[in-house]
Amino acid sequence: MPDSPTDARHAMAGTLPLSGIVVLDLTLARAGPTCVRHLADWGAEVIRIEPPAFNDGLGGSREGYDFQNLHRNKRSIALDLKTEEGKAAFFKLAAKADVLVENMRVRVKHRLGVDYDKVAAVNPRIVYASISGFGQTGPYSERAGVDQIAQGMGGMMTITGEPGRGPMRAGIPFVDLTAGNLLALAVMIALFEREKTGRGRYVHTSLLEAMVFMLDLQAARYLMDGEVPGQAGNDHPVNIPMGAFPTADKPVNIAASSTKMWAQFAEAVGHPEWLEDEVWKTLAGRSKDRARLNAAIAEVFKQKPSDHWIDLLERIGIPCGPINKVDEVFADPQVQHLRMAMPIAHPTRGSTHLVSSAINMEGIESEVRMVPPRLGEHSAEILKEAGYSDDDIARLKGLGVIMES
Repeated sequence: MPDSPTDARHAMAGTLPLSGIVVLDLTLARAGPTCVRHLADWGAEVIRIEPPAFNDGLGGSREGYDFQNLHRNKRSIALDLKTEEGKAAFFKLAAKADVLVENMRVRVKHRLGVDYDKVAAVNPRIVYASISGFGQTGPYSERAGVDQIAQGMGGMMTITGEPGRGPMRAGIPFVDLTAGNLLALAVMIALFEREKTGRGRYVHTSLLEAMVFMLDLQAARYLMDGEVPGQAGNDHPVNIPMGAFPTADKPVNIAASSTKMWAQFAEAVGHPEWLEDEVWKTLAGRSKDRARLNAAIAEVFKQKPSDHWIDLLERIGIPCGPINKVDEVFADPQVQHLRMAMPIAHPTRGSTHLVSSAINMEGIESEVRMVPPRLGEHSAEILKEAGYSDDDIARLKGLGVIMES
């Protein structure tokens, strides 16, 4: 049996792929924590370094859903990096770490003296990972950035929403999430390289880079063909028919734009004459005449409920599906089969759920080994592991350098 809570945690993480990787987490808000969550979920030993008397609850409580979902599987040390003693403790931890993740503004980490050059000087094997609003260098490097600002500056809001309705943000903070996902990938690439070179590396991305990357086909459409995309509402920007259509009960999405699927679709819904329309015989023609085509499909689909059309189209292999509210998502049998709601036993919230990792590795599963920590919950424990004595820790507490809850 494990001798301590720390031993128990290590035993639980021991079978996971990132077991043994030590991560220092200096992140705030969402993008950085998204990166760290990947590492924590798959077994890394994550030490979250926070200022004393700090509450990064993303505008809410640390007990709230957002903080709880982002900061699982971590320990917390409340450490004042603005003091010499706090900085000394930080560098003791950094000397033994494998990864450091931060999303401070560029000048802040240099002002604190915890930038890559300073950390690599004491630990050349460390992978130092950063997210910023607009990049570590360049004319915007000192600007603050958040998800919606990047959505606007990166073009997303001009291609989202219905034509003529003005710019529209996405319904999730997907720039933050994408930047975090990309940084986690960069960390893993750098760790893999370290196996060959023995040295770490500075890896970084930004909200603006993540947003431009996610423009994907719309960016390539402009770069290669010179077309500036606009808003297409629920329609695919170039493939028709592909979009949302009303039915007798609730709307559905369909995707039947290829030549073969268009023919199958028209026959299946009982309108083979659509195939004789000269304009609709080509994808380009259907795209230009999308309003008339969409209206014809909508008129037919409104005659039967959504399940009728989904069953009909699924039988002939045409992609389709309901448009679900969030409660319907988690009631969906496939989502339940995929176990995207991860059950946890929380000390104050009781039996509840967090969002599961979407990464699947056959034979192993990520899990919530620890619920998100209280601020400074593990301060003494972490410092003891770094070689501090009980007297040292008591002195740092007395100076206000650390806090333990």
